[in-house]
Amino acid sequence: MAYWNSRGLRGSTLEEFINLTNEEYLKHGLAVIQKLPTAIKPIQLDPEKRVIRLAYFEQKSTVDYMGNIQGIPVCFDVKETGKQSLPISNIHDHQMEFMDQFSRQNGLAFIIVQFTAVDRCFLLPFEEIKRYWNAAKEGGRKSIPWKAMNEAYEIKREGLFYLHYLRAVEAYLVDCNPENETME
Repeated sequence: MAYWNSRGLRGSTLEEFINLTNEEYLKHGLAVIQKLPTAIKPIQLDPEKRVIRLAYFEQKSTVDYMGNIQGIPVCFDVKETGKQSLPISNIHDHQMEFMDQFSRQNGLAFIIVQFTAVDRCFLLPFEEIKRYWNAAKEGGRKSIPWKAMNEAYEIKREGLFYLHYLRAVEAYLVDCNPENETME
């Protein structure tokens, strides 16, 4: 597991669970989801150990993952917080802009958020994120409490899937259009 000496790789255990789940989804033909790498520019290399000693991010990343779930284009970011709420400041302007543009193209954008203080994980749809984001910009609440999460969008381990988030995606799609068929 790579460790970055900045605010960069926070939530990497959560991301590892998502990566393992995505591998299983691919094996079972349920989804094709890829982790998007964040471009870095190495500045100092340790030639003996063949490792990067100092680097900087070349550009702002958009979201952590992108792919397709049975014909539905998806993009999502993964956030982890030790608090009982997700600080709006953990969601960056460029991420909001990207998810907004993705949604406008009929893609599904969301965040998977792990609340380690209560050991619960949820899918948070972009529309809900945007509502909190806009309220915070207008002087409202600066975080999204875990108690405000939709219970139907809770993500749990199920069989081979470390974090079976397709169940939450399915629940969200049914909420948006009750006539949708199930995904699995």
